[in-house]
Amino acid sequence: MTESVITEFTGSQRESISRIYRYSVSGVLVLDSHDVTRRLYRFDPSSNTMTENDPAQPGKILRRFVFDTYGMLEETFSFGQPPRTFRYEAGGRQIVMREGGDYGAVGKTFSFEGNGVAETAFGRDGSVERVYVFEPGGEAITIRSGGWYGDVERRLVCERINATVFREPEAFLQFLMFTEKSARETEAEIDEQVAKIRGGSASAPGQSRFAYTGPRHTADGSPVSPGMPAARAQGRPDMRSGGQRPAAHKDARDDTGIDFIADADSPRDVPQGPPGSRERSAGIPFEERWQSATDGREGLSAGRSTSIPLDERFRSSREEDRTLTKGRSASISLDERFQGSRDGDRTLTEGRSAQIPLEDRFQGAEDEKGELTPGRSTQISYEERKTGRRMR
Repeated sequence: MTESVITEFTGSQRESISRIYRYSVSGVLVLDSHDVTRRLYRFDPSSNTMTENDPAQPGKILRRFVFDTYGMLEETFSFGQPPRTFRYEAGGRQIVMREGGDYGAVGKTFSFEGNGVAETAFGRDGSVERVYVFEPGGEAITIRSGGWYGDVERRLVCERINATVFREPEAFLQFLMFTEKSARETEAEIDEQVAKIRGGSASAPGQSRFAYTGPRHTADGSPVSPGMPAARAQGRPDMRSGGQRPAAHKDARDDTGIDFIADADSPRDVPQGPPGSRERSAGIPFEERWQSATDGREGLSAGRSTSIPLDERFRSSREEDRTLTKGRSASISLDERFQGSRDGDRTLTEGRSAQIPLEDRFQGAEDEKGELTPGRSTQISYEERKTGRRMR
């Protein structure tokens, strides 16, 4: 078997190449759009395994995939990544993926249908995450997101190999492993597409992809030439050309490459110069401060109340003073006050209940009582009570 090539395109158009797979009997070599090796898979037919090796160190195994008659087991050698098992069910027409081993929770299912394979997320009752559609003629495999009529996520075009060979469960698992993408690879492809749309290259290492890449200008509005030092473009002295940095900026950090906006909204009457040249308030005498604060103020004038004598102020209160008179109750003698209470006093008489004998009071209650009869529980034998079951 000669080496086959599978070209992966992003979207439905054959314009943006994301990855290239070089498929042979010995393994699969995964290259990115810049022909840089990203992954390396090797086949071992004797042990029925497939291994993912480090491209920089081909002898180092990152993952091992063990195939058997029941499915496939993924063995990972990275800390924090649980193993996954893929088992055949429904007579080989469905693959169930479990996270954490054979007894782990069901994560996804892959159902083989007429035109391809449907990938269902979050177990059997979940929604279809993506489908793998095998195009007629066996030339390509289209991956759609969301269902059979969803948006085209990827398109893999096969050369010197028929795509229908991956419709078998074991071959499909092999295809699924070397075509899956990590979150880091997906993000890198998005950054590359954004750079192409903007018309520039990808961001340099250590530089944010959101950095401003347009034309720059100096403080006086003139454009910055490519060879102009950043310090000179920002209106600062070039230290490399022998310029002297002001004393106030000796400890300032040189943020070369950052655009600085002039302080257009800063007040213009701020005194300039070093702090020592400004006048300090500690040198102003207290008399001079008080004089400037009291200039223009008039002294407080005495109020009208100060002209009223003290006797006149309290005269009105003395004139209104009256002697308290005795009330009418004071003319009533003590005997008259309690005479009314004596006239209304009555001797307490015995009530009617005192005339009823004690026997007559409780005779009615005793007459109403009936003779006590034995309850139904006396009819239950002791054996039935002890066992809790009815004896026949």
